[in-house]
Amino acid sequence: MSTHVIADPTATGTMSAPLRPDWWALSAGFTDEAPIIADRDDLIVTIAPGAGHGSPACFLPPHASIEIDGAHLGAVDPRTADPADPADRARYATAWGLFTHECAHAAHSRWDPPTGAPAGIAEAALLLEESRIEAAHLARRPDDRHWLRAATRNLILDDMPTTTTGMDTNSAARAAGLLLARRDAGVLDHSETTAITSVIHNILGTSTLDTLQQLWREAHTVADDDAETMLELGRRWCAALGTDPDTATHSGPDTTSASSSDGDRDGQADRSPLARIVQATTSLIAHHVADEPAPDGDTGPAAAQAAQQAADRTAQQQARTAAQQVFGRAPGGTPAGGTGTAGTRTPTTGERRAARTLARALSTAGVTERHTTRTTVATPPGRLRMRGALAADAQRAAGQIPTAEPFTRTHRRAAPAPPLTVGIACDASLSMQPYTGAVASAAWIVANATRHTSTPAQSATVLFGQHVHPLTHPGSAPRLVTTFDSEDCYHDIPRAIRALDGSLGLSQPGAARLLVILSDGVFEQDNYDQGQHVLDRLRAAGCGLLWLATDPDSRPMRGATVHQLTDPATTATVIGRAATAALRATARRH
Repeated sequence: MSTHVIADPTATGTMSAPLRPDWWALSAGFTDEAPIIADRDDLIVTIAPGAGHGSPACFLPPHASIEIDGAHLGAVDPRTADPADPADRARYATAWGLFTHECAHAAHSRWDPPTGAPAGIAEAALLLEESRIEAAHLARRPDDRHWLRAATRNLILDDMPTTTTGMDTNSAARAAGLLLARRDAGVLDHSETTAITSVIHNILGTSTLDTLQQLWREAHTVADDDAETMLELGRRWCAALGTDPDTATHSGPDTTSASSSDGDRDGQADRSPLARIVQATTSLIAHHVADEPAPDGDTGPAAAQAAQQAADRTAQQQARTAAQQVFGRAPGGTPAGGTGTAGTRTPTTGERRAARTLARALSTAGVTERHTTRTTVATPPGRLRMRGALAADAQRAAGQIPTAEPFTRTHRRAAPAPPLTVGIACDASLSMQPYTGAVASAAWIVANATRHTSTPAQSATVLFGQHVHPLTHPGSAPRLVTTFDSEDCYHDIPRAIRALDGSLGLSQPGAARLLVILSDGVFEQDNYDQGQHVLDRLRAAGCGLLWLATDPDSRPMRGATVHQLTDPATTATVIGRAATAALRATARRH
């Protein structure tokens, strides 16, 4: 693993000479932009040739500093670069992408492997950290996806040698953790990783790759300071691959490949198929980034705040309008153009039991960790503080009435469970025909569970395809299971999510909020992108996302907790755990 985060407090700068005035001025410009991107105001940025401690860029937590190798500025003269101008950043997209990645570390890498942690486990945990911090960063700043993509080739080639990588399990797993995990984090597109997924699958096999995918998706929901969970995921990674948890498997980057700017190199015939496909994939990503328009960027805190408020007002109005259009008509029936129901049936005994089982999980799903308060007192019980005891003795010796309170007591109280709001969206497109029974059952179980929770709860359910059709209105739990046909060839998921938001207030505080999507995720690209934008807004507002996928090839949107839907009547407990994970993953970030 290349060194992107250097926790050693004795580490110093790596430049062989003092900064020239032009590099010093550019470093100051990057430093001025760091508070906006990293959400902290104590960072010092150095960009110059030779910086980065051997990596394209790195973050040094003890010094609150970021270093970027100036070589990645390319042909741009540092005297002409103006980081404060968003329009100028596209000229040095790679350097700005590296800066963005390290700002993500600065904002979200708040743990280090403890001293004595097994080397193999620590290495695996740090591998998972690379995509975890990018997923967390996108939840805060989704427009930075362009810049993270711009740095992908340099980061991945630095983390994984391309001239010596063989076809072994460890190399394939590393490629999966660097590329496929970034795909699930929302940085890369599915189409960009299709070829390498096939190669990795052939090496690892279906079972192992599915296990690794589950681990990095779990990592994407871990809190920034939860070292224990990250190390546990690292242990499970080693177990899945059958590697020694005490031994690191990666010796470091291949400097001949990591420094390449164009990815072309002599000796192509000496590379393994995996090495060649890694090179080809990163080159494809770089080609796509070059064709993408760069985001407008930040134009100052006041302007950014105003723009965000305007965007929020627009999004809220769109949500209200969609809710009025969708829920303005009675449930049941079929609107013009299809996307309607096929009938109703009585729920089975297993479905009724599953709804009550899920209700028990949902009753506490929105509860956060216990609140801890500490008070000092003059008398036991409590933990004795020597400083306070000595102060009390000194007061007595001086003939004073002791006022020191040498004992500390800890009080832990569970936060009350907040009200719960659940929005449910069911895919009624043609590709969902084999799963309509399971989807209808799961939708009923989730919606009916809100009738039995011990905390106040409400839900609403929509069916989406060519149109968006209400199955249950806000606050009304279904008595019967609604069945439907899947015959549509279109997926209006953006409108479905907006309708649920506008009717239930999924983007508004005051309750634990959960959006459940039952779909294979095979949408038109435009609808997929628009839906992802709406989901990013809900996540940023504190709404949990649970995606009940219908098959292993489903394409869930980034940021969701994913569960494979089988028989919902027999997996209610697992669905409940997934719903709890989705809610608490969001709560940890707010």
